[in-house]
Amino acid sequence: MNSTDDKENPSLRSVQSTRRTVLELLKTRGVQSAGELAGSLGLTEMAIRRHLYALESDGFIHQTSVKRGAGRPKHMYALTEESESLFPKNYHGLTLEILDELSADNETAPLVDKLFQSRKRKLIARYSPRMAGKSLDGRVKELAAIQHAGGYMVEVEQLPTGNYRLHEFNCPIAQVAKPYQQACACELQLFAELLQAKVERTECLAKGGVKCTYAIQANADDTQP
Repeated sequence: MNSTDDKENPSLRSVQSTRRTVLELLKTRGVQSAGELAGSLGLTEMAIRRHLYALESDGFIHQTSVKRGAGRPKHMYALTEESESLFPKNYHGLTLEILDELSADNETAPLVDKLFQSRKRKLIARYSPRMAGKSLDGRVKELAAIQHAGGYMVEVEQLPTGNYRLHEFNCPIAQVAKPYQQACACELQLFAELLQAKVERTECLAKGGVKCTYAIQANADDTQP
């Protein structure tokens, strides 16, 4: 539960059975006390608290005080926003439904391209400041950090020629990118603009590859560190 892999790839399956049940109880019943959770699971409060401490340490739950009737407020446990990543989501399904509806109508079909281009412009505006003042080496490393943080599982390879290869072993938007290649085209344009270099995609997950690979060609005036 405390491993780096669990935090980077959170899912209910990666959580120990008892802790998974605790999370599910908090999801379905709302805030609960340690005593209430212990009673539901048939455990002692001491035993349940060990699981609660671990879940709190991982950032999935937090303590809150709730006043119930007379007396002092009671310590209760609730889910954090971070815990939402543990529960099933279907964002890609909704996205595909919307894109399919737009594509099916001749009047709205052009909006699909505009949506992807608009997304690309927003990403350029967001990340361009992080590239300012950096050499190509610095820009490539910064782009790798951005993509890795986005779940793309990135590795960078520097070639003896001074050029680079950037490999992405995962595509978080693969289910959208496969039917809508505009996503891949915009990503290629995004990389070229952020890196201010010639970028070519030589392998693509959405087209059946085992990874996405980008060949990045250094310009003559690029200074190496």
